[in-house]
Amino acid sequence: MIPRVYDDLDNILREGKVIVIYGPRRVGKSTLVGNYLKETHLKYKLDSGDDLVVAGILSSQSFDKINKFAAGYDLIIVDEAQRIPKVGLGLKILVDNNPKLKVLITGSSSLSLSYKIGEPLVGRMFDYILYPVSQFEFKKNMTPFELEQKKEDFLVFGSYPEVIEAKIREEKAKILTGIANSYLLRDIIELEKVGDSRILFDLLKLIAFQVGSEVSLTELGSNLGIDKKTVTRYLWLFEQSFVLYNLRGYSRNLRKEISKKSKYYFCDNGIRNAVINNFNNLSTRNDVGALWENFLVIERLKKQEYAHIGSKYNNYFWRTWDKKEIDWVEMRDGKLFGYEFKWGGKKPSKSKDAWLETYKNEAEFETINQENYLEFIT
Repeated sequence: MIPRVYDDLDNILREGKVIVIYGPRRVGKSTLVGNYLKETHLKYKLDSGDDLVVAGILSSQSFDKINKFAAGYDLIIVDEAQRIPKVGLGLKILVDNNPKLKVLITGSSSLSLSYKIGEPLVGRMFDYILYPVSQFEFKKNMTPFELEQKKEDFLVFGSYPEVIEAKIREEKAKILTGIANSYLLRDIIELEKVGDSRILFDLLKLIAFQVGSEVSLTELGSNLGIDKKTVTRYLWLFEQSFVLYNLRGYSRNLRKEISKKSKYYFCDNGIRNAVINNFNNLSTRNDVGALWENFLVIERLKKQEYAHIGSKYNNYFWRTWDKKEIDWVEMRDGKLFGYEFKWGGKKPSKSKDAWLETYKNEAEFETINQENYLEFIT
């Protein structure tokens, strides 16, 4: 079994609270729950938001129906909860009237689920994200040497559980293509009623070729024949569906800094490569720098989520009009930590001095390369 950070759900389940596990489709949320239920001594009820009876009860706002639904159980689990109308109000009634009850819900789309549970469950909810398998998780069973030996695999094929378990390159590519074609846009199309999936996929392709670069919403719209507002909405939907991650520019409003644009990264390298249908070896590619940057960004996000549960970091990039750039900036503990990502060579940074001069006495700098990257992400 691939070790997952939430394997022991007892560590996060709470009486009288709703625990939410978000994450992309196919990353192992159902497997995680299934494995836990095989071992738990709690009396549980496992249901799905696709079940019309369950959806009818939890969206009814009927104290009697909802309390009868939970009677006699220690733990209630609802998979794909985003499919239930007004599920937040139903869950509020559930935990308010059953203070000893533990509730776990999972969802592949935060865009719909967060709308429905956010306000009703204020003070009654803890949320977690389950990503594709992280280097942080792999280190439990693998040595640093073993992780480095598989580095190219991670950059090309990413780390979805099915992909990790596949033995040959052709099988990995087939699985990723299937995920990209069948699951990637499902929540956006079904829940947000976006009609033309071709434009969504074409937008993802454009983003895939601009990983690590600032994107122009106007330019994207022009290429696709849609307006800037529509591009903005689609990109936001990709964020909420755990397809893309939006990294914004950092600035203290100094004239020489650029802050209004964003960079977008894929939540998995394999998905990015499936979108452009390129699973070639690194030695034959001209986008290794982009793959390396995407890998480090997403693995750092996973580490932030898993190693510092409950604390949120503020992440940015930094760039000046004269093209000085820091790839990754973290604001934490009252300081700024700047990181430059380099795949090859040991050339000195062109941006280090400008960064440290701009934020004297409050900024630090480090180059992340193939020699020290594991410490950064694990």
